[in-house]
Amino acid sequence: MGLSLGTFCSSCCGLISPSGRGRPTTGRYDQYVASCLHSYFSDCGAADPATAITFPNKLRIQSKTPLPTFTLVGVGVRTVSFIGLKVYSIGFYADLDNPNLNISKSASLEEKLDHIVRNSACVLRIMPTRSTSYGHLRDGFIRALQKRMVFCRQRGTLSPEEEAAVQSPFRKFKSMFPNTPLTKHTPLDILLTPPEAGQERTLVVRDLGAVQNDWLAREFVLTYFEGDGLSPPLKQSVAQRLESFGK
Repeated sequence: MGLSLGTFCSSCCGLISPSGRGRPTTGRYDQYVASCLHSYFSDCGAADPATAITFPNKLRIQSKTPLPTFTLVGVGVRTVSFIGLKVYSIGFYADLDNPNLNISKSASLEEKLDHIVRNSACVLRIMPTRSTSYGHLRDGFIRALQKRMVFCRQRGTLSPEEEAAVQSPFRKFKSMFPNTPLTKHTPLDILLTPPEAGQERTLVVRDLGAVQNDWLAREFVLTYFEGDGLSPPLKQSVAQRLESFGK
């Protein structure tokens, strides 16, 4: 599945493009830019309060297979806990208009998240707060998945057959990340494809590759919300957004 970024909010963001197109010929240009920026932050996206990195409210990903328009559900920062270093901001997107989503408004946050992830396409957009490397991010992903395997095995939700089947996809996922730099504020989109009858779900890492395995694809996303979450601010933001979600 080939992925690339779509175009977001061209109606307002284009007004303040570097080319100057749309610049007013008269009047107070500074006030004009300020008003456009206000429109951008209020109408076109949400900023992570810890880093000021902004995520669009709607995300469109170009693909050979048609994908839905994704809605921003929450944003937060991922930190290295023992020193408080901000590693990246993350936005969680989901296809909230999917007709297969049918859950009570009174359901718990964990129930709503599990239902959304199991029944619709989702995207995690990662934005590094400083220049890093794909290898550094990969190491964090692998540690989180390994912990997830142990947790699910102890809880009885990962059968021996599933654990055996995930080993090859797990190695492929690990091998997809090159040891090359990833510059500050460069988006890394990780897509969980929608469920299809008779097919394993796929986890697609933009520009790097894809791996097909139900458990790995689903649990990679759910790992971010286990307990307090890999990013507690993200889980808190998602909780606020989903409080009124449901029927």
